[in-house]
Formats: sequence, structure tokens, C-alpha cells
Amino acid sequence: MKQLTLCLIHQDSKVLLGLKKRGFGQGRWNGFGGKLNEEETIEQAAKRELKEESGIHAHEIEKRGIIKFKFQSDVENLEVHIFHVTKFEGEPIESEEMKPQWFEKEKIPYEEMWADDKHWIPLFLEGKKFKGTFIFDGEKENNIIKSELIEVKEI
Repeated sequence: MKQLTLCLIHQDSKVLLGLKKRGFGQGRWNGFGGKLNEEETIEQAAKRELKEESGIHAHEIEKRGIIKFKFQSDVENLEVHIFHVTKFEGEPIESEEMKPQWFEKEKIPYEEMWADDKHWIPLFLEGKKFKGTFIFDGEKENNIIKSELIEVKEI
């Protein structure tokens, strides 16, 4: 199972998302994250990916969720560790991979995101912790065919 990271910055009534400009998920709004480098912890990877993709330097992060993803057409499962960035510095800047933008919570563009986001982001915004599994139809990529999402006390 491949481990990945995903960071979201949520301040007051706003959430920072990035429009993916290339690669897997291109054209969709998402949090910031990606693969772990060799010898890197999940937390180190989350902070590095946030910095590379948005210019934001995270000082403190809190793990809020773990979601496993399976695409029927792919043999490798993904395990995504989701973090809330609690303290940071810098202003978001566009990178080669992502175009950051702040959204009001009520105006999160779920229709332009992965189909699972509308299920777990509300829990995230409420400060809750969660675990889940989403299985996508490999042919359509953004069609969930089976899912489970539960709130948990600890991650």
C-alpha cells in the first residue's frame, strides 16, 4: 500500500485548496500533498509537499484522518494521511503543480473535486478525526462504487 499525505489549511471560515495543474487529479481542486521520499516520515512529507506546492511553511500539523483508496483498474491501494495545518507562515503562491485559492466553507467547489471529498471534508472542518475507505470505478475514476467512513477518537 502506497502512503501519501494531504494537508488542508482551515482558518476561520476559509479553506485553502489548490487546483491541480498536472498529473494525477489534474483539473481538480484538492489539498496539498503527495508521496513520501525515502527516509522521510509522514509528517515531514506533509510539510515538504505543502511548501513545494503552495509556498506555505507549516510549523504545526495535526493528523485528522486516514483514508484508503482503491481504483478498480489499479492494483496498488493508496493510504492517504490527512493533516490540518494549525500553525504556518507565508502566503500561498502558485507552483508548477498547484494553483492555490482560498474558499469560503460554504463555497467549497465539491463538484470540481474528488467525489469522496464531500463526505470527509465536513468532518475535517468540524475538527473531527476519521478513517475511511473509498473504492472508485477505474473506468470513470471519480465514481465511488463502495465507501465506508467513520468518526474516531484517535488516529
